[in-house]
Amino acid sequence: MHRYVNLALLVLYPVAWFAPLLRAGLLPLFGLSEISVLTGLQSLWASDIFLALVVTLFALFAPYLKTIGLALLHWRMLSPRLLPVLSVLGKLAMADIFLIALYITIAKGIGVGRIEVAWGLYLFTACILASIWVSWKSERRKTAPVEANDPGAGSEA
Repeated sequence: MHRYVNLALLVLYPVAWFAPLLRAGLLPLFGLSEISVLTGLQSLWASDIFLALVVTLFALFAPYLKTIGLALLHWRMLSPRLLPVLSVLGKLAMADIFLIALYITIAKGIGVGRIEVAWGLYLFTACILASIWVSWKSERRKTAPVEANDPGAGSEA
């Protein structure tokens, strides 16, 4: 089952990047601006290019490349010997750290203005938790015996 969840992540991650995570506004009288992962990165690119490059690399590319690698591994298009490389790529992925920082910021509040959680935050959270679960299941299956006549054995839950 985890390989199908991983395939779903290939679609859901980009949706989560565009989805509104938060709605924020300075005063209740004014409209709220929607903030997504990509709009946050756009703002960062305008103010600090180096930090934007680092965050883009580790919050977008690393988790997505890990997801692609795991999909290739699950469908036997990539050698299982590369699982440690995917594990390192997963450790470099900052999406979960980004999410934790976002939750802390929301919990603290900013004192002035208003912040509302949007549906994209739940989707992004689900993607990250699913990715962690798929990685964990893939690591566990690494040592499981694979039957020669069952192409799905060793890669299904």
